[in-house]
Amino acid sequence: MKLIQKNYTFSSFEPFIIIAFWALLFASPLLFGRYENQIEWDQVYAVWTNYLPLLALFLVNRFVLLPKLFFKKKKSLYFIITSIIILVISVAIYNTDNRLNEPNFPPQRGEQIEGNRPQMFQDRNFPPPNQGPNKAPRPIPLYANFLILAILVVGFDTGLQISMRWANLEQEKVTIEKESVENQLAFLRNQISPHFFMNTLNNIHALVDIDTEESKKAIIKLSNLMRHLLYDSEEKTTSIKKEIEFINSYIELMKLRFSNKVKINVEIPSEIPDKSIPPLLFTSLLENAFKHGISYNKPSFINILMSFTENELQFSVENSNHPKKDSEDSGIGVENTKKRLALLFKENFNLNISETKEIYKVNLNIPL
Repeated sequence: MKLIQKNYTFSSFEPFIIIAFWALLFASPLLFGRYENQIEWDQVYAVWTNYLPLLALFLVNRFVLLPKLFFKKKKSLYFIITSIIILVISVAIYNTDNRLNEPNFPPQRGEQIEGNRPQMFQDRNFPPPNQGPNKAPRPIPLYANFLILAILVVGFDTGLQISMRWANLEQEKVTIEKESVENQLAFLRNQISPHFFMNTLNNIHALVDIDTEESKKAIIKLSNLMRHLLYDSEEKTTSIKKEIEFINSYIELMKLRFSNKVKINVEIPSEIPDKSIPPLLFTSLLENAFKHGISYNKPSFINILMSFTENELQFSVENSNHPKKDSEDSGIGVENTKKRLALLFKENFNLNISETKEIYKVNLNIPL
């Protein structure tokens, strides 16, 4: 059995997505900052400093929380711990920001008198500072900004990991299914080969005492057939020409066993399409026809017909019906053919089997 190799087509994009995300985030103060003459690097460094807790949260989420909790079926605990970490960092940023921005007023004495009037009454027609009608909007507090970005970053990272794991699982599923199909096909091919080989050897054994020269020729033909079974059948496809040569050789070997009373008719076009098909598709159908279509006591016949259209191969076998009631493996070959066809062509083929007391007929159409 072949080893299943993991496909990294999807997961290989993950590092590029992460790098692009963080590069864009750290470049945002340079790309979207409002600078009149030149970049104010103090402001840029300040923004980058505020992103450091966000980066730390991302790393903890990716390498600790997700693999240890979320993907270990501890999702509730994951959400609780993640929420606590985000809230703790937000509170720390809130307290730090408040301490740094506390106003430092000089000590005042009651009322300062300028002239003979209190300071509080001077300029009473002007509004106090920072209370005018054109008051500028206050920026989003750092803790709120962190809270929003933290939720987005954690959601982005979690969604990315889930999607990548799902993609890898789907790819592995496809690979496993492909391996399973190949193993089943190999198993079915191996079932065909020994059965066919034993039947043909029995034919040659029956011929040895009758005609030594013909038996020698039969052995040569058998060696050619075995070469096809052992080597060509290991390939996924073989040329139609090779498969027809195999069919003709097989029929010739089978004819050696029967008298002229058995009528065997083969109709195959002289012009064969230069196309390929899966090997040994028709062997079980031929074996079944010769096994159950020939009787030494009753009239017997086998008609084999193959034809082609532009996109289809049509194969039919019609034989007199003389089933062997004591045969344990009766019908196994045809069932194996059905399974193989289903694995190879899915629903893109047509196999019809009709049976009466006198005639057994199989029609098979496959795409080219």
